[in-house]
Amino acid sequence: MRAAFLILALSAAGLSLESDADVPGSAGLKDSRSPVLIELFTAEGCSSCPPADAFVKQLDALQPIAGAQLIVLGEHVDYWDNQGWRDPYSSAALTDRQRGYAHALGRRETYTPQLIVDAVSEMRLSERQKISQILEAAATSPKIPVAIDSLRTEAPGRVSGIISVDADAQHRKGAVYVGIALDHFESKVLRGENRGQTLTHVAVLLDLDKLGPLAPGEKFSREFQVPVKAGVDPGNLRVIAFVQESDYGKVVGAALKRTASGPG
Repeated sequence: MRAAFLILALSAAGLSLESDADVPGSAGLKDSRSPVLIELFTAEGCSSCPPADAFVKQLDALQPIAGAQLIVLGEHVDYWDNQGWRDPYSSAALTDRQRGYAHALGRRETYTPQLIVDAVSEMRLSERQKISQILEAAATSPKIPVAIDSLRTEAPGRVSGIISVDADAQHRKGAVYVGIALDHFESKVLRGENRGQTLTHVAVLLDLDKLGPLAPGEKFSREFQVPVKAGVDPGNLRVIAFVQESDYGKVVGAALKRTASGPG
């Protein structure tokens, strides 16, 4: 049933079901495609969330928008944790991030699942005919170059590298962020609304740091070092860097690299 739903959703949205041979962060198309950041606010305690998690997994794997690199982030909020199941990767900081978006987008309350595209558009699975329109519009929006170089994992439990940005004068001032995410994760839910289900996630955000401000026309290059929790496989990580205009504004550039592909 869930697989049929995903195929229907992608097909109804006018999205190709053929996988791109070049995945995000690999060689080849990574420099020519326009990045689109898709943030999914989700929780394992929410019964409406598994289809959205699965849908994002499909977008991540299939890369169905021509000329676009869809960079997904699973951001697990913590306000479902008192409903019988504590999400192992829930975070109060990510709940605060979602609340910031609610204020910026003029929403009175937060909800899950919520899909936010480039920080300016909401994408709903119930409005499948709009999905391709939203993603294609994001892909054609002007972006500034962001690069992740010299990526490496270091003992004990640390990921480091260099983030570089070439800003232009057309964008408002903002900030450069770096996030560390689990590439993939499977969880057996024992209690709560999803009791008995095995849930699969991609790009589960573990840590999000602001590297520094970015002014219009400014070049940015800075080394980052992010600790990784004990027990996390250093080969099962993604590093996501993006530029976001101030006050939860538009995402105007992004990049992705996997640790599994080795040092930059």
